[in-house]
Amino acid sequence: MRKWKLGLLTAVLAVALAACGTNEANNNTPAPTEAVQPTATPEPTATPEPTATPKPTVTPKPTATPIPEFTQTFKDVYGEYGLKAGTCMSEYMCNDTRTQEFMKKNFNSITFENELKPDYVLDQAASKAAGDLVVSLRPNTLKMLQWCKDNGMAVRGHTIIWHSQTPQWIFYDNFDTSGNLVGREEMLKRMESYIKQTFEVLAEKGFSDMFYAYDVVNEAWLDDGTMRPSFWRSTIGDDYIWQAFYFADKYAPEHIDLYYNDFNEQFKTEAFYEFFQTLKDEDGNYLIDGIGFQAHLYTMDDMDLYFAHMDKMAELGLKLSLTELDVCLGKYQDIGYATDKNKKIQGQFYYDLITGIMERVKAGSVEMNSLTFWGFADELSWRQEYNPLLLDRKWNPKYAYAGALMLKEYAGFDEVTE
Repeated sequence: MRKWKLGLLTAVLAVALAACGTNEANNNTPAPTEAVQPTATPEPTATPEPTATPKPTVTPKPTATPIPEFTQTFKDVYGEYGLKAGTCMSEYMCNDTRTQEFMKKNFNSITFENELKPDYVLDQAASKAAGDLVVSLRPNTLKMLQWCKDNGMAVRGHTIIWHSQTPQWIFYDNFDTSGNLVGREEMLKRMESYIKQTFEVLAEKGFSDMFYAYDVVNEAWLDDGTMRPSFWRSTIGDDYIWQAFYFADKYAPEHIDLYYNDFNEQFKTEAFYEFFQTLKDEDGNYLIDGIGFQAHLYTMDDMDLYFAHMDKMAELGLKLSLTELDVCLGKYQDIGYATDKNKKIQGQFYYDLITGIMERVKAGSVEMNSLTFWGFADELSWRQEYNPLLLDRKWNPKYAYAGALMLKEYAGFDEVTE
């Protein structure tokens, strides 16, 4: 049984050809019920103000201190708190020299956008021939893993059990959707084989030692605190998450932490708090090592609510990680445009979020070993219309960049202008 484990900017970068974190459509996977996004409470209509008496022209205050090209790097700053600094990576980013140089300078942890997801590693033809699920890494995946190895990057595995980007054929007799869905016992055998092979293949290819964490189960809960519908759940049952962590605990090397990963996490606090306590073996030991907060946030989100969630989860004694951080301008379905005011608010949000986390880590109230941004330039983002990342569309550092480095002087805390 597993035991607890110890655990800007120099060049103009190229416009990415692929959006970071985009979940590609899977024609074979049924579209499960989407997570219900929380509905914002309408603000009361303000009482009209009386016509103001014109005031004398005010002498403008000095403009904000220009954002410099920082010498600090995320991996050095976060390393002072014992955290790895990470980003996601696509095949394009792995092949683009300028993007590579930025990643090598600033980060020491990589999460692949897609290349380790079920759609990319499960081979239907080989599975039919073998009579069992077969895990096979594609050439592009092997190339990206080799790049990480050559450049001293640690890797977060993402992901094994997920309702999305999972081929539907794995749930059917003879690995063919023309047949019938298999029963619980057969699907448990396939799940065990899949998880076992995942870790075996990484070891056989010489990449296992680079991995420090793996998202075993991804996005299995809805915002209302109920379990998300999926083929994993319908074929195995409600205990499929426990079974997945049981098998991962059985086959994963000791140095790889096993994570549950989800979004809108701050709205799932009570459900998570109760459920994670059930992910234990017969001796009462956790089968899970950590909880991944995707942290796809908005500048109008409630920071106090977010930290209340983090503090509550920390009570479980599990590791916490921000796994896909980006902070959109505005709020869900209400885009905030890239005005100077909104960009400063974004910088302040990043600053308050990161400093609040580091204060907790330093105090020992939160155990965290990594913080991963879901990209670093707005052109790379899967939510680029919200301008959520650290560099703008001309690849200049934003207030958000300074905020994420915890440099308050440059993070937008001076007078806000439109």
